[in-house]
Parts: sequence; structure tokens; C-alpha cells
Amino acid sequence: MRYMLLIYGDESQMASATEGQMGQVMEAYNKFTADFQASGKMLGGEALQPTPTATVVRVQDGKTVTTDGPYAETKEALGGYYAIDAADLDEAIAWAARIPGAQGGSIEVRPIMEFE
Repeated sequence: MRYMLLIYGDESQMASATEGQMGQVMEAYNKFTADFQASGKMLGGEALQPTPTATVVRVQDGKTVTTDGPYAETKEALGGYYAIDAADLDEAIAWAARIPGAQGGSIEVRPIMEFE
């Protein structure tokens, strides 16, 4: 079954991190991603730009309305994702727990809807 592993964290912590701290974070993610790719379970994944770069799109009364930034104020913002082809939820959770962002942030494991 396919799952999205959605990585949430506090962007203010990353913004105030030193170059050395950022290097450690990137090293941990690079190692995790290499291990994940080698497992054959990884379907994809990307990091996202910070929430101030986001644009929210709505259609109201037939007109497209855009606003800058995230819709809701939240401490933890979506920072990236991995997609996994796992045997079951337990395997997806095991991989999610290995994502470096799980330490200090959270990983949402969500099944991908399959259409015939």
C-alpha cells in the first residue's frame, strides 16, 4: 500500500539554526534518504520552501482568489514529504519514525487513495 509521510516542524527553529546545526540536519536527511532509496520502498520525496512562500488558492463565487502564506496559523508547518510503498501501516510507521524530523517535529502517515 502507498502512504505519504508528511513532515511537520517548527520553521522558526530552522530559521534560527546555525550553519553547523543546519549541516547536521542535512547530513541526517541525506543519510535517511540514501537508506530509504536503497530499500526500494521510496517512491519520491521533496522538501518544501518555507510557508511565507506559499500561495493559497480558493474559488469564491466563480472567481479565483489568492492569498499569500499559509491559511491557518500553526506552530508546525508542512516542510516536506516522502512517499512509500509499504507492506502495511506498521512498515510505513517504522520508516516515518526514522525520518530526522520526527525528533522535535511530527510525521503524519496517511494512506494514498487508490482509484481503479
